[in-house]
Amino acid sequence: MLSIRDEDRVRVVTLDRPDRRNALTPDGLDALADAVQDAEQSVVYVHGAGSAFCAGADLDVVRTLDGESAPEFAEHGQAAMNAIEDAAAAVVAGVDGAARGGGVELALACDVRVATPDATFAEPGVSMGVFGAWGGTRRLPRAVGEAHALDLSLSGRTVDAETAREMGLVSRVTDTPRAVADELARNDPDAIHYLKRLLRDQHDREEQDAREQEAFGALLEDGL
Repeated sequence: MLSIRDEDRVRVVTLDRPDRRNALTPDGLDALADAVQDAEQSVVYVHGAGSAFCAGADLDVVRTLDGESAPEFAEHGQAAMNAIEDAAAAVVAGVDGAARGGGVELALACDVRVATPDATFAEPGVSMGVFGAWGGTRRLPRAVGEAHALDLSLSGRTVDAETAREMGLVSRVTDTPRAVADELARNDPDAIHYLKRLLRDQHDREEQDAREQEAFGALLEDGL
């Protein structure tokens, strides 16, 4: 489900369920959060094995949710994304292939998002009567602005890497996203830590997360 390789200044975390397009289960969320939080390196590089970055939440899990369990699942995912955002290390998402739903939310929780030319992004939950509830309603408009966030979320459309860069969903499009992690890791670790804290500071996270949980539970009151 997850593989970790520690190098001198970079921890490489690989989502390793290529047969499921690296979809995340509750256990996978916990393992991912721990892998990022526990890193002693100044930079963590997160990417996916196979043809996708991350398909988001495992639909086999989502299909079991109801009005009571859905808010708990949303809270679980939010806690994992918050742990990634709050990690001491700078976290780089290297998106190659598809990022869908929770995969987009995972990328948004990372500090730097880099895509290959083959990367694509979508929030398709609206077509199934749900939405990404791992902090995406807070992070997406912060990254791309309200207009783009509403467009992506309400349409469920897929955008390519260059469109994602133009929106601000990613900062660079490159054939070698891992090189960006190495670039960051050459800098002073303490400066990285403090800059991340200051630039990521935000307010009302708990309130928005609670609203996401409630809405996600209402949508899944009768199941998916």
